[in-house]
Amino acid sequence: MLETGPWYGPRMKKNQIDAVLERVRTWPAARQEDAARLLLEMEAQDASPYRLTDEQLAEVRRRRAKKEPKYVPLAEARKRFRRSE
Repeated sequence: MLETGPWYGPRMKKNQIDAVLERVRTWPAARQEDAARLLLEMEAQDASPYRLTDEQLAEVRRRRAKKEPKYVPLAEARKRFRRSE
């Protein structure tokens, strides 16, 4: 499923996807392998059982929208992760 947002354009139509895949077949073999690895990784992510809740997704979006994000020191991040296990 394609996401929406400022970093994604409008959804591609099937014929546009087919055209891109056809062009990929003309690329050098190493570049085709890169594309295949990327697509396989995306497919694996879709199969992952891990999903953010709506609340978690809203929090990620809120933090990404901040102009000057506050970073947590590594030691503090590790403490927070330990508490959530």
